[in-house]
Amino acid sequence: MNILCRKSLLLIVATILFSFSSLTLKAQEEVLVPEVVDTLNGKIETLKSDVEMLKRLKITGYIQGQWQIADTIGSSTVFSGGAMPKYSDNRFAVRRGRIKFSYENEFSTYVLQLDGTEKGVAIKDAYITVREPWAQFATLTAGVFDRPFGYEITYSSSARETPERARIFQTLFPGERDLGAKITLQPMKGSRFDFIRLDAGLFVGNGINSEFDKKKDFIGRLGFSKANRAETFKYGMGVSYYNGSVLQGTKFIYTPGTMADGSTLGFLVDSTSSNKFEFAKRQYTGVDLQLSLFSVIGISTIRAEYLMGDQPGGKTSSNSIASGTAPDYDTYVRQFTGGYVYFIQSIGQSKHQLVFKYDWLDPNTKVSGNEIKSKSDAGKSTGLSNADIQYSTLGLGWNYRFNSQVKLMAYYEIVKNETTGISGTNSVNNYSKDLKDNIFTLRVQYKF
Repeated sequence: MNILCRKSLLLIVATILFSFSSLTLKAQEEVLVPEVVDTLNGKIETLKSDVEMLKRLKITGYIQGQWQIADTIGSSTVFSGGAMPKYSDNRFAVRRGRIKFSYENEFSTYVLQLDGTEKGVAIKDAYITVREPWAQFATLTAGVFDRPFGYEITYSSSARETPERARIFQTLFPGERDLGAKITLQPMKGSRFDFIRLDAGLFVGNGINSEFDKKKDFIGRLGFSKANRAETFKYGMGVSYYNGSVLQGTKFIYTPGTMADGSTLGFLVDSTSSNKFEFAKRQYTGVDLQLSLFSVIGISTIRAEYLMGDQPGGKTSSNSIASGTAPDYDTYVRQFTGGYVYFIQSIGQSKHQLVFKYDWLDPNTKVSGNEIKSKSDAGKSTGLSNADIQYSTLGLGWNYRFNSQVKLMAYYEIVKNETTGISGTNSVNNYSKDLKDNIFTLRVQYKF
């Protein structure tokens, strides 16, 4: 009996303790669980927000390292990555070191792109885009971005098959970008006319520099891009127009004409006092074409552009102004033509690609050859200079895509200037014969 009594007593005590501990735990759960759940939910919501933000944020970039060798020490290879050092005919350089941040939500995008090289860090893009949410037909872009003219300007340097853009684009659109705003009209993807696109906007006109005058330049392009049903043949075309102006820094405005002797071509001056601080017309028209055919020999591509128009510049330079300071020099107005033709051939399904490119620029169509001389037979200044000389460049290249990130490029440029009546003092400024300014570029690119 005693043993049974003891067992019964222990069982009663154990039951009481278990009941008490259960009640205690239950009480604790009733107090603590809502706080834990709230905290956990908060952390989950924060985590979801962070993930959503990271999904909208994209970071991309590429670096191009290269070695170049030119025909001559100190050669003027301005359109092939800049002039050679004064005492060298070869150089290493980081041509481009880009990193791009973009944040995109349903109807707007923020973009900031920086370029870091051994020369420093500079802004390449800084803009926002906003798309109307109803038909998703119109987009507004504002800030610093590529000018909507032609095809090659907006074709990424990381995808381009040659080291640099054609001479005519580097002359007319230095740096490719400008400060302004544009509207893009394009039907929503999947609709019947989504292959048509119109870009049109107003820009400062002097690149990514601050404004110094009241005028704005209009730039626009209307283009289309299509493919056959099997997507073995793609084609596109566009027309572009630029209507702008350049502040005249002095009262002296020069235009091409025949000089007083009746035979010598040169520049004629208009020195009306009211010319100063008026505006010279800057007007371009361009057409572009792109064709790509997929076949057993690989992808064959042809691209071409042609431009013509009026370009205000200085006596020794026909380049568009790229400065935040108003010009203080005389204005020389020239009529120009120029363009380029690409032929690109992939080798079957391999990683190899061959490139042929020809580009030219005639900055002054009113004179050519030996008509370009600094003085007439009577010793009068013609106003003509190296800024009036036509150039052409034949480029031969090979590209090899090592993998999706790394691309190798070897490219040789044969640069020809027309021979003129301007005799210089050395091998880099004697334009009575073709300058020795050919250049070879060996480049490696890493892109992510």
